Amino acid sequence: MRNKTIVVIGGGTGIFSVLSGLKKYPVNLSAIVTMADSGGSTRVLREEFGILPPGDIRRALVALAGSEKLLASLFNYRFKEGGLSGHNFGNLLITALERIKGDFEKAIEEAGKILNIRGQVIPVTLGNTNLYAVLENGQVIEGETNIDIPKHNPHLKIKKVYLKPKIKANKKAIAALLKADLIVIGPGDLYTSIIPNLLVKGISRAIKRSKAKKVYICNLMTKWGETNNFTGYDFIKEIENYLNRLAKHSRRAGSSVPRRVLDYVIFNTKKPLFLRIAKYEKEGAAFVNFNKKKFLKEEFQIIKGNFLRTKGFIRHDPVKVAKALLRIIQ
Repeated sequence: MRNKTIVVIGGGTGIFSVLSGLKKYPVNLSAIVTMADSGGSTRVLREEFGILPPGDIRRALVALAGSEKLLASLFNYRFKEGGLSGHNFGNLLITALERIKGDFEKAIEEAGKILNIRGQVIPVTLGNTNLYAVLENGQVIEGETNIDIPKHNPHLKIKKVYLKPKIKANKKAIAALLKADLIVIGPGDLYTSIIPNLLVKGISRAIKRSKAKKVYICNLMTKWGETNNFTGYDFIKEIENYLNRLAKHSRRAGSSVPRRVLDYVIFNTKKPLFLRIAKYEKEGAAFVNFNKKKFLKEEFQIIKGNFLRTKGFIRHDPVKVAKALLRIIQ
């Protein structure tokens, strides 16, 4: 029997737990990563070298690393002084490899060889674009980092997000989605890490066309200025809205759009202890609650339980999530 093929879609630190958990099992693993990052070291490298954003690519590479921990730590090392202050070593290495190879994807492949990654990392697009958000008062926020770390009134809801200019999906990303046995979306910041992937032309349509089972891993906590007061239902509704709306625009005339794209939702119901959650609540974040009544008529299957890591930052436990995903395809 061939190994199952799993494709994980996301960005930021959200999908780190999923990738680091799945890489320990005999599966063909691919990470499709957002190219909308515009903050910190990534912003400087984009502006000065014209390179595609390397930050989320670096995080996915480290998550899949099969090499020694020291090498993975080296990729994540951030300089704190001098002219390199604020830069990650991994971002600089990817930039240098892109200059040597003359190709961003080849640079990722070489970085993957250095880290001996167990799987492949695929940029969702090879086009250069920026993320925009329209707030409920009509104000437009430009740039992923300005949406992620709001300088505007964070109480205002995000009405929609879009990419400008519009860009096409990486052919490798489309191929991976169509060949997958399981497509995993998230977790991660909804409007700055997950949905930017779905905004790329061809991605939502490929997800819907794929015969793979589709799973969304709901966030543990809300994000201040982005998903204030969101319940689990709100997260899922937005994912479905973007999947259906964007896939609909690219479908042939006369074809129907199914009401649901997702087959499964993984939802954590274990609330962190007060001491762990207090710091997050001071920053405006809140635990994402499961509202059973709203899900009664939904067409997907909900896998709920304790998926919480026991110590440290409030994150999904890699082993628990990986086992749940493997049960779905086995």
